[in-house]
Amino acid sequence: MPGWRDKLAIRLAGTLAATVVISAVLVFCVELISRGSLSETLQFFQQPFKPGWTTVLLFSLLLLFLDALLGRAHHALLLVAPLVLVLAFLGHQKSLYLGDPLYPTDILFARQIVELMPLLASDRPLVAVAIVLGAIVAVAVLVLAWKYWRRRPTLTMRARMLRLVATLPLLAFFCSIMDYATFSWARDRLQIIPMMWDQKENYNSNGFALAFALNLPMAKVVAPAGYSAEAIEAITRPDAAAPVLPGELPDIIVVMNESFWDPTLLPGITITPDPIPNVRSLQSGHIFSPEFGGMTANVEFEALTGFSNAFLPYGSIPYQQYVRSPIPSLASFLRSEGYDTRAFHPFGGWFWNRTPVYKAFGFERFMSLENLPPLAARGPLASDAALIDEMIREADATHDPLFFFAVTLQNHGPYAPGRYPDATHAVSGAISEAGLGSVLSYAEGAADGDQALARLVEWARKRDRHTIIAMFGDHLPPLGPVYVETGFMDNNVASRRAPLPEMSVQHETPLVVWSNHTGPQHVGSISPSFLPYHLMETAGIRHPYYTGFLGGMRERYRVVDRNMLVSTDNEPTPDWSQSKAIDPAIRDFRLLQYDMIFGSRHAAESFFPETLNAPAAM
Repeated sequence: MPGWRDKLAIRLAGTLAATVVISAVLVFCVELISRGSLSETLQFFQQPFKPGWTTVLLFSLLLLFLDALLGRAHHALLLVAPLVLVLAFLGHQKSLYLGDPLYPTDILFARQIVELMPLLASDRPLVAVAIVLGAIVAVAVLVLAWKYWRRRPTLTMRARMLRLVATLPLLAFFCSIMDYATFSWARDRLQIIPMMWDQKENYNSNGFALAFALNLPMAKVVAPAGYSAEAIEAITRPDAAAPVLPGELPDIIVVMNESFWDPTLLPGITITPDPIPNVRSLQSGHIFSPEFGGMTANVEFEALTGFSNAFLPYGSIPYQQYVRSPIPSLASFLRSEGYDTRAFHPFGGWFWNRTPVYKAFGFERFMSLENLPPLAARGPLASDAALIDEMIREADATHDPLFFFAVTLQNHGPYAPGRYPDATHAVSGAISEAGLGSVLSYAEGAADGDQALARLVEWARKRDRHTIIAMFGDHLPPLGPVYVETGFMDNNVASRRAPLPEMSVQHETPLVVWSNHTGPQHVGSISPSFLPYHLMETAGIRHPYYTGFLGGMRERYRVVDRNMLVSTDNEPTPDWSQSKAIDPAIRDFRLLQYDMIFGSRHAAESFFPETLNAPAAM
């Protein structure tokens, strides 16, 4: 007859075996949902020395640890399984819609997704119905399972302590190797290779759970090699001086038009009449967007600050993670010179955390849904025309020179067929009816954005004051299957790493920089971070950073992207951040940005003197 120790050992062995099996099934389901492919999921588990089975071990330890806390065997499954399965589903949907995996920081803007659910549901009603039914079934299963397990005997204190003693050290070990910024011999032996420069491959190779965990410390920005007060002092240009402004301060109005792009570029698609004739006639070049289909705030960050996402962790969102104190921007500089600085966006001020961010950037006022007058809608959202008319009304009532920055809303995706019953355009082509309907909905919205620009330019033509108008799209629209049906792209989403011609096609949006004194300016295809330089040049304003430092960078590069540099001679340097020989100019750009956002602000006196005595904002 076995003694109590033998019985306990047998019981624990059985529990451990059951937990490993449960974990294996759970990890398999997570990978199947996140990848959306049975063959890729099987391949992930067919490699014994890859992270698939390491993930199973990690889940087993986590379940055993939580069971010890909850006091019943397998009770933790009711908490862990719904959470990871929902995250895997959200990750798959994000990858389909935006082309990027799910990051831990995405949870920060969950409210934004909830607010946009009506639009998403109208575009994909079957998915919305499936989500609702799935949620109902899942809740019912959880309730029944909870009732069943509540009737099972509780674990003895001895059994709980054994689980804790066995799992805590190992879980602590796993936590210690998740910081990808430091080398880990154990992580290397387990074949967990953090590929933070290529997140698609990171999630593909390490699996959803481990890659998600590796991204938990992404908000931690490590000082670049060589950062010091002396290094920043060495960057200061000898000719850097206090800002110089012209005798007449020009008004500057910048409109970032949501998803604005030229839909006539879709192969085999005919749109009549031309949806963007005004932009076409005034076009100065292109914005080489670091994003695709979404993440508007990241493009906005570059355009307002002259800093670059290329020097921030992959998948990070500065508006959500890093803007916690005043940061130099066009708004803070122009406000220090007597400008009336206002931001406009016809949605909630919480969206993308804009209210505190605009305050940190130095805007005097932020006109959002909370304080704008009711704006007429076109389709489901506030129209571009109504927003532009409100900006003109406020500009006419302003006596000081003004800097207005607006983010439109009307043409936000998704683009369900029939969005505009009174559409004035026609679309034809050899693609599905649903695809043609989506193109029509998008083209109609783009046409309204084009007309709004024409209205703004016509108003500015009649003014005596020097007025500069800039308008650009933040990224290509998320048209999904339309890109594949037309042959524009091989996938529903753009490439993040591809040859320059392919990247240009999939990331360039129209850019207009126009002056009522000199007309359209020739800018070329640029990163959003170079827009402040071109605006200040057009305005005749000299600034140590926006025309001094950025001007020097612009002489060397037209695009600074995290995966590619493009010189003014159109020579690409892919994967530059992985090279040991980084251009000193790019190194200085990174050091200066780190200093002003995360560091000790040694550069403030030389490059951003306006930040030293900045007035209180909003």
